[in-house]
Amino acid sequence: MDVSLTLLTLAAVLGTLMTTRVSADLVLMAALAVLLIAGVLTPVQALSGFANPGVITIATLYVVAAGLKETGAVQWIARLLLGHPASERGAQLRMLAPTGVLSALMNNTAVVAMFIPAVQDWSRRLGIPVSKLLLPLSYAAILGGTCTLIGTSTNLVINGLLQTRLDIQLGLFELAWVGVPVLLAGGAFLVLFASALLPDRGGMKEQLEMVREYGVEMRVAVGGPLVGKTIAEAGLRALTYGYLTEIDRGGRLITAVEPDRTLQPGDRLYFVGAPECASELRRIEGLKPANGDVHKLAVENHQRCLVEVVLGPEFPALGKTIRDSRFRTRFNAAILSVSRGGKRIPGKLGDITFRVGDTLLLEASHQFVEHYQFRRDFLLVSALNDSTPPDFRKAPLALSILLGLVVVSASGLLEIMEAAFLAAGAMIATGCITASRARRSIDLPVLVVIAASFALGNAMSVTGAAAWIAGSLLDLGTLTPWLSLGLIYLLTVAFTEMITNNAAAVLMFPIALAVSEQLNVSVVPFAIAVMFAASASFITPLGYQTNLMVYGPGRYQFTDYLRIGAPLSVLVGVIAVSLIPVIWRF
Repeated sequence: MDVSLTLLTLAAVLGTLMTTRVSADLVLMAALAVLLIAGVLTPVQALSGFANPGVITIATLYVVAAGLKETGAVQWIARLLLGHPASERGAQLRMLAPTGVLSALMNNTAVVAMFIPAVQDWSRRLGIPVSKLLLPLSYAAILGGTCTLIGTSTNLVINGLLQTRLDIQLGLFELAWVGVPVLLAGGAFLVLFASALLPDRGGMKEQLEMVREYGVEMRVAVGGPLVGKTIAEAGLRALTYGYLTEIDRGGRLITAVEPDRTLQPGDRLYFVGAPECASELRRIEGLKPANGDVHKLAVENHQRCLVEVVLGPEFPALGKTIRDSRFRTRFNAAILSVSRGGKRIPGKLGDITFRVGDTLLLEASHQFVEHYQFRRDFLLVSALNDSTPPDFRKAPLALSILLGLVVVSASGLLEIMEAAFLAAGAMIATGCITASRARRSIDLPVLVVIAASFALGNAMSVTGAAAWIAGSLLDLGTLTPWLSLGLIYLLTVAFTEMITNNAAAVLMFPIALAVSEQLNVSVVPFAIAVMFAASASFITPLGYQTNLMVYGPGRYQFTDYLRIGAPLSVLVGVIAVSLIPVIWRF
């Protein structure tokens, strides 16, 4: 009875995730509740995933990744390493190398999130379609994540299962014996064939004509890294969300903005674009808001964000100019730009007169939305996501903390979870990230998915369902350990393409354990195969989060993933299944 209920629950979970849009965390928590209430699992067994070392480590590493993001460390590395390649393949190679290395040392989802805007800007500067670069970016991050235990959450989850069930602890770089060959072979495949297999589609630029248009004024910081660079070298020629229209240099207006014009200290740059343009410009080191009110805000830099508001009929300064309204004093927010009827208003910002329906782009505190979203002054208050300006001064410090985490855990001085706790604490203690933003950086739905998956995995083990599936696989014929390993790999790949990578890993682990026990061989090579197969999600955008992240910006279609991902998946599978038993003996 328990076996039947467990298999029915598993089938229901897989079917729901594949055919509906119900969130994965809700589906898996519902499955956990069914197994608990039906008495298949005890409360300790059902909730064991929430205390698993792998899950706790993942939660802690979210804080470390957020510290790197808040300080602009990865953007700094991207600008340093991407350079100016002469060809499309050269560009792919220059992008794949740092992405793969960084993804081995930190969560690959965070790497992709921070590289997307840099690659979009870079592709336009080089004249290369962004669709030729973003999917290889996701694949390189996935491949790089297989090289170490901390590169992807899947590795940490399986390592946590090995630790709690069998008292087996893998080393930080132990997976590199297979991960590095997989990364090199997969990277070579992408460089050689990505240009031919991927489409030439435009990016987000073409979709921005219908959005609200703002004018944003920035200043080149004296002594900053942009002084002496050309507009093209500074990354200002082809922004994702806007464009540079003119430069004010000491009162002289330069309207012909050539890409080879050199920037000078104190230059005032005028940009026109979508609201996200202001956020994009704030992430470029060496640019400062030209609006003096921004510097007068009584809000710390890390507590600021960009907010859009629409003026209502009860706004107290209607009919007044921005200069006379004392807006900053009254609302503790600085106006960056004003849009009316979807178009920017030309002229000096201080001379603009407020009207009902005007849309203002503000720099304000994170509490601004809470305070004013239900007030009658504004019809609508909306914060722009991810618009806090990075603190580039602390980028070297954040990178040093990451390096310390790697050294301490690789040397064996501390377990990975302990090293992650120290690194996260150091990020908060040194001000690389605030405690409140550290809390918000933890992706709770992802953690719930992983932890709740453990309940299904436990049910598969305690009811004997995993042993039954394993026996059914072995009954297909006389299977050697090597063929069984290949079968486990294929089944895991099928699962991870249909559901999430972490859920697939947790569901397949008890099956892999049962197969190894029935064959009377070591479970370690089977666990490693599940690790690599669960991460090797290249064929659909659904199986891995980074694939979904590039789907929109690259304007991809489902078939694009199949065209390039299927051969890549076969290549990675052949290498992994061939090498794993050589490194970890049966």
